[in-house]
Amino acid sequence: MNSQLTLHENGSFHIRNVTDLSYTYFPLCNPFGMKSAISPAFAGDATVDHNSFLLMPTSVEDLTHSLMRRHVFFRIDDAYTWSITGMTAHQTLTPDRVDLHGDFLVHKIVRANPHFTCSIESFVPSHDTYQEWHKITLKNTTSKPLSLKSVIGIPIYGRSADTLRDHRHVTSLLNRVKIAENGLINHPTFSFDERGHVLNKRHYGVFAHSSHHTRVQHYYPTLEAFVGEGQTLLDPDVVKKEIPSTHRIGDVIAGYEAMAGMAYETVTLHEHEELSLVIALMIGDDEVSLHQARPVSVTQFDTLKEATQAYWKNVLAPLQFHFPEKPLNGWLKWVTLQPELRRIYGNSFLPYHDYGRGGKGWRDLWQDLLALILMRPEPVRAMLINNFKGVRIDGSNATIIGDRPGVFLADRNHITRIWMDHGSWPFLTTRLYLDQSGDVALLFEKATYFQDQFTHYTKQAKQDFVPGENVLKTHEGATYYGTILEHLLIQNLVPYYHVGAHNNIRLEDADWNDGLDMASNQGESVAFTAFYGQNLVALAKLLHQLHGQGITKITLFVEIDTLLQATADYDVTAKNSVLQHYFETVKAGVSGKTRQYETLALAKVLLAKGEALLAQVRENEWLEEAEEGWFNGYYDDDAVALDDVKQKHMTLTGQVFAIMSGAATKKQVDKIIRCADTYLYDQTVGGYRLNTDFKTVKTNMGRLFGFAYGHKENGAMFSHMAVMYANALYQRGYVTAGDKVIKAIYSHSMDLKHAKMYPGIAEYYNPKGRGMYPYLTGSASWLILTLVTEVFGIKGDLGLPVFEPKLLLAQFKEETTLAITTLINERRVTVVYDNPMRLNYGDYHIGNVVVDDEEQAFSRTRFGVKLLQKITGDRVVVVLKAK
Repeated sequence: MNSQLTLHENGSFHIRNVTDLSYTYFPLCNPFGMKSAISPAFAGDATVDHNSFLLMPTSVEDLTHSLMRRHVFFRIDDAYTWSITGMTAHQTLTPDRVDLHGDFLVHKIVRANPHFTCSIESFVPSHDTYQEWHKITLKNTTSKPLSLKSVIGIPIYGRSADTLRDHRHVTSLLNRVKIAENGLINHPTFSFDERGHVLNKRHYGVFAHSSHHTRVQHYYPTLEAFVGEGQTLLDPDVVKKEIPSTHRIGDVIAGYEAMAGMAYETVTLHEHEELSLVIALMIGDDEVSLHQARPVSVTQFDTLKEATQAYWKNVLAPLQFHFPEKPLNGWLKWVTLQPELRRIYGNSFLPYHDYGRGGKGWRDLWQDLLALILMRPEPVRAMLINNFKGVRIDGSNATIIGDRPGVFLADRNHITRIWMDHGSWPFLTTRLYLDQSGDVALLFEKATYFQDQFTHYTKQAKQDFVPGENVLKTHEGATYYGTILEHLLIQNLVPYYHVGAHNNIRLEDADWNDGLDMASNQGESVAFTAFYGQNLVALAKLLHQLHGQGITKITLFVEIDTLLQATADYDVTAKNSVLQHYFETVKAGVSGKTRQYETLALAKVLLAKGEALLAQVRENEWLEEAEEGWFNGYYDDDAVALDDVKQKHMTLTGQVFAIMSGAATKKQVDKIIRCADTYLYDQTVGGYRLNTDFKTVKTNMGRLFGFAYGHKENGAMFSHMAVMYANALYQRGYVTAGDKVIKAIYSHSMDLKHAKMYPGIAEYYNPKGRGMYPYLTGSASWLILTLVTEVFGIKGDLGLPVFEPKLLLAQFKEETTLAITTLINERRVTVVYDNPMRLNYGDYHIGNVVVDDEEQAFSRTRFGVKLLQKITGDRVVVVLKAK
């Protein structure tokens, strides 16, 4: 492989010989819902949603093997056909050199050969429109004249992804392709659906502008007419032959696969002369809007491109890393972008993410907010309140998330699943928001509860349920509103009682690891037992802080009293009995009555329950043999522990939350690190695997054990959990070990020979080291969170800035300062750590903090200091001194 990557500090990158890589693609999108993917050979799709694909839906294998892509052909000197895709016979025999230049979010391919160069720039405009723009510039680099016939050939799919194999031909009969001036528009008559067809409003258009022509000479509106009988898109008839079109502007061609086929008259380029084509692919709800947005000049393309680049630069501006290693800063810009991409794409609409119908899952709602809180906190408050509307009164949550914020839908198919970790994430996100903002009033805002037919943690269903507003009602039929704090308490108290035979929280249908989905009867998640324990302890601490602010009583609905029993040491049967009693109490709604609880008394109850869960993990789930030891992470459906020290079966998840929660003692953490390094760490795949090889298909645990080992959830280097492992280690003060995790991921991701991916972090890395499922991964939010709050140590405590740096001397390189630009108290602030004595972590503490030349008062924390007032300046210097 001859590909070489150069990554600049501003995030722009260059890959030489990019076509030596396979399965690579680049996202093109905007915040209004236009979603595209583009490969170096111009494969990839473009869509607004599941039912509105302009280009054919593309899975990762299609990037290489499908001919349905964005074709622009040139007939060179009437001797051979050449294409921007590189797929012609001539280019197969005499390949071009192909380089990729990536920027935010502009994709540029440069093809070069002894006769000419061709650059193709592509982007999706950032304003409120569904368009994808391309500029093809072909330059004659010889002294000889170059004869060119330009032909655009872009297949217009124009329908739902469902019809890719279901009624593919029948849905082509709906097509109505209209010839427009310098373009074609397909307006299918129906949006085809076996459950009921509706008139289609979507229009799919392709328009073009040529620097050397005033109009298109020939239009070819159908795929079969463009290709020719017996031919393919490798060498279409209309390119190599002069085939006049009988179609004129205004004609409508019905009932065939649509094609944006447009041919221009042959022109001659002299030495160093250029020809430019601007092409716009569009989706709209009427023909007029497409006409109005069509390209009319090359400068129009350049203006839109500059606006798009400025938009994405502004998106990334609130968070900037200033490491001495400049490629690292550039790489982190792409990681910083990834949570924004996930807000746009959800978990679908990219070639590896060839599943789902768009939208997000419950866990995504909360984890994607982690990065947003750090970068663009303005809309977060409203988003949090809306998200809590998906919580059921039994502690479970809606799983079908609507298109608008705060809208959650009943399960239409009467099929529901419980991911037992879902209740744990909202408090983590809410606590980060509270610490960053100090906005404790959020806790006392009121929101509705979600209600559908399911009760008893979805184990029962109400036969008399009538779909409607899907909100919880009182017995009198009024909509019930509870505080955000109340929602949080329910989500974390219900799991405390919902335990299996070993007194760990039941696994139900899976936890964070979706692949552990076959142990719903007797499965238990030790890992998330620790997480929920941590949440309860943290909720208790929060209540103490509220009491310190004068909030001495908390108002809650009366039925929650069942869950607030003071005794923490229930056995399994007693816990389950309490929970069933609560479920019965609220299955038909709530009374609407409330009562007040003493804040400190409530905190005491939560602390006892949280500490009981942590003790359960610490004392009963620790596995040890000689000098080796780690935590059991799960029980399978036969109630047998999954981890096993003797058999060397180890899960990373089981260790992460035990460490992060504080359940693990220092001695236990020391052993976990050594064993993880021995049994899970693999430098060839970028770090710590998710589990060891169990060498069996465990049908009593989950589908992941059917995957080949080293792929996806079965032992891959799964970035999300690896980054959370780093976060847990940093939280506990194991800085060198945490740094090792992040450094391994970064180093491997930048190793183009093995990772074979563009800059950023992938969901996981397969056994050959290839980065899989790039761009859309929750690991990006967690990596940003870890770097900001743990490595640089910039966090908050109910609005007051905290500085707890855990920087290693090696990260300073040869410098004495290290800086980051981030938001503190909603201000964009540059924080500079000044290390004049070049001290390593463990040898320094904070000597003083200066904000815009004014020294600040602070109190000391475990790892650093907390300021006594909010920051009002734009530059903070934190001086590190010897202990």
